[in-house]
Amino acid sequence: MPFASVNGIEVYHEFHGADGPPVLKITGTGNDLRISRPKYSPFNDDFTVLHYDQRGLGQTSAPEGPYEMADYAADAAAMIRWAGWEKCHVIGTSFGGMVAQHLAISYPELVDRLVLHCTSPGGTKPSFPLHTIEVLDVESRLEMMLGLLDSRWNPAADDPIPDWPDGWYDAYIKHARVEPAPAASAGRLRQLDARSRHDVERRLRDVESPTLVCSGEWDDLAPVVNGMALAEAIPDAEMRVFNAGHLLTIQDPTAVPITIDFLNGELTPE
Repeated sequence: MPFASVNGIEVYHEFHGADGPPVLKITGTGNDLRISRPKYSPFNDDFTVLHYDQRGLGQTSAPEGPYEMADYAADAAAMIRWAGWEKCHVIGTSFGGMVAQHLAISYPELVDRLVLHCTSPGGTKPSFPLHTIEVLDVESRLEMMLGLLDSRWNPAADDPIPDWPDGWYDAYIKHARVEPAPAASAGRLRQLDARSRHDVERRLRDVESPTLVCSGEWDDLAPVVNGMALAEAIPDAEMRVFNAGHLLTIQDPTAVPITIDFLNGELTPE
């Protein structure tokens, strides 16, 4: 089984992609590679991509908590070194974007180009506090999440969330209604706890990597204003806003090509 012994834990990971520049892909809240299926990532065609389950999630070890954002960043740095990469590009999505910010600030020597998808700096510009809705029943939490993922959500419409691929909406609802195993639930709660303390607002000026910040116009989980705050504070950052909600890489067909162009140093400034 593909496990890396780093930082005192066993990290489940998968390498996918072409013989291209190395990329570390850091995913969002509660992600499990068995569900997200990284072998289908659109970035695999252009890069050698390292995907992994973060601590407490999926098939990776779940040490006792509490966890801190610094722990997740240290895990990411350890995975880059374990892969034998001197440095690599980093794509961080949602919670993964928060981890990527800490990584770029604390381990600048490891990060080549940085992409922050649908995420927030914390501080005065936090993402929605997901830990606060854990007390809700499953149906109420699901309804809240759907509206956060895309403010256009309309359950009565034929297409409740615009531009989600066929079958995704029903699959998301089915998955959300399944009670997780106790270990998975504990890992997610520890992640949400760490997420609640994410704040790099005053440290973003220390990011040395060229950075692309991507936000969805209809994202209420990590609103556009949060992406703008990231782009304004990071010294060498560009901002793009997409016709999408929180899942911008599947909702707006321009998001992936723009990200790839940026990582290749070929993005035309606006």
